[in-house]
Amino acid sequence: MDEFMVVCTFKKGTVMSDVNAVIPDEQAKAAELQSAGKIGPIHLATISRGTVFIETFASSVEEATSIVQSLPMAAWWDIDVFPLSAPGKPGARP
Repeated sequence: MDEFMVVCTFKKGTVMSDVNAVIPDEQAKAAELQSAGKIGPIHLATISRGTVFIETFASSVEEATSIVQSLPMAAWWDIDVFPLSAPGKPGARP
């Protein structure tokens, strides 16, 4: 399993009252995915920036994308997936 940081930004024109209406469903699905070991912490940068960061565990970028797209709020997100790697050891050469 590899680790990914999925950056989700709310699409322009998103009506936040629509988003707020699915918060209970979002929380339930997120808890399910966390219990299954598919996602870790979810961080909301700020409402004004409209950015959500989701640590995701998958075998590919496509699988990480699919996991995040299963969340109810994904309907309002543009999704960008970044594979993560551990930082190199001090003094190591690239």
